[in-house]
Amino acid sequence: MTFESREFVPVYRTADIRDIETRALEGLQPPGLMERAGLAAAQIVRNVTASGGRVLIFAGPGNNGGDAFVVARHLKSWWYKVSVVFTGDAEKLSADAKTAYAAWRDSGGGTVEDIPAGQHWDLVIDGLFGIGLQRDLTGKYAELIATINALSTPVLAIDAPSGLEADTGRVMGSAVRANHTATFIGLKPGLLTLDGPEHCGEIHLCALGLDAAVLPAAQGAVIGSEVLTSVLPPRRANSHKGDYGSLGIIGGAPGMVGAALLAGRAAINLGAGRVYLGFLGADSPSVDPLQPELMLRTVDEVLKLDHLNCLAVGPGLGQSPDAHYVLAAALHTNLPLVLDADALNLIAFDAGLQQLVSQRAAATILAPHPAEAARLLEGTTASVQADRIAAACAIAARYRSFVVLKGAGSVCALPDGAWFINTSGNPGMASAGMGDVLTGIIAALLAQGAEAKYALLAAVHLHGAAADALVAAGSGPVGITAGEVIATARALLNRKRTQ
Repeated sequence: MTFESREFVPVYRTADIRDIETRALEGLQPPGLMERAGLAAAQIVRNVTASGGRVLIFAGPGNNGGDAFVVARHLKSWWYKVSVVFTGDAEKLSADAKTAYAAWRDSGGGTVEDIPAGQHWDLVIDGLFGIGLQRDLTGKYAELIATINALSTPVLAIDAPSGLEADTGRVMGSAVRANHTATFIGLKPGLLTLDGPEHCGEIHLCALGLDAAVLPAAQGAVIGSEVLTSVLPPRRANSHKGDYGSLGIIGGAPGMVGAALLAGRAAINLGAGRVYLGFLGADSPSVDPLQPELMLRTVDEVLKLDHLNCLAVGPGLGQSPDAHYVLAAALHTNLPLVLDADALNLIAFDAGLQQLVSQRAAATILAPHPAEAARLLEGTTASVQADRIAAACAIAARYRSFVVLKGAGSVCALPDGAWFINTSGNPGMASAGMGDVLTGIIAALLAQGAEAKYALLAAVHLHGAAADALVAAGSGPVGITAGEVIATARALLNRKRTQ
């Protein structure tokens, strides 16, 4: 993704973008937004395709098609060989799009109704539909998108791949699979979460030279890697393990001991001064031979410790009466909590536990995957995935908690309504134990004194970035294990904090 590196890059929903466009037009000096957008997209074409190449452009019936005509005109003037397939009616175009169409025709350009036969293309440009699409694509447009996807030619999408819902990342019947997406003014959430990452390719953010005064404060943002530099203060030379927090992790019921061990190993490697694991079950281990620094106890022993700075409950917890009891006990503490896995399932089906969560004074972080999120909202996984941002925000509001809704483009939501999308990570993370490691990283940062917001955002970003580093090193995406992520996350955090 190409944009200026900042801790949090704003993300705007479609309604916000429309408002920005309206405000910008009031004082915008020529050229207009469509001219600026088309030129910006054309310049990206120059960067990704050899000069003089053959470009096939699809111009749709709306303003996205107008952008496409501007792109076509610039490319033609730069000696590209351009063919434009126009699917609309020139008489029904908006004023700006009609002007762009006329300028294309005045430059000597023409349009065709079908893809020219027997041609080889160096690039396809998708200007069929932008961010305003409101209906599923069927019929001729679904067939056209299938044809584009079957061309085996690199694709640049204008603003958003056609058929991808810009606010949610939902595929609306069918959607173009682009190698590049030139998006304008600000990032859109649907490009970054759910199916967006699989359809957008590399995202190029084109600000179009708008005055910052017309850009409102965004409710959403992308988590940038800079958050890793500020999540914790530098370590003092004159310090000891007690200065870096004591963390209790509760879980590891019979048959699920590994989940708690993974969380504990992540926590100790990410800087927690002391980590205690409280296991459910009489047959729990007394030592972790791979990480003997962990202190293994019974649940009751961990809950009685008076020097804990944070608790994490859920990895391998199970849903037994004992699990319910220890979760309720943890909710009654004044410690920051990280709740995951079966802790979330227990809460979802118990009104008393829900009330305890929502009434806590200390920070509570919930880390559901989509099915757990659906249970917390008494809905369905499909409804959660249909609008991941809305679902994460609903959980945060209902439970007065900090939330990460895991998945492609994990969504973090805060109790105050702010939300963030994480763009690090890859499909190699779809393996057992990844959530347990994330829980351990979040808890480790909390134990060291990080604010809940920053502990959550930094941990989510770091978790994905570690998996990306493994892929870059040739260790994935196939076969990445949760345990591998721990050491890589530690190295990345230390490297980032010394840059």
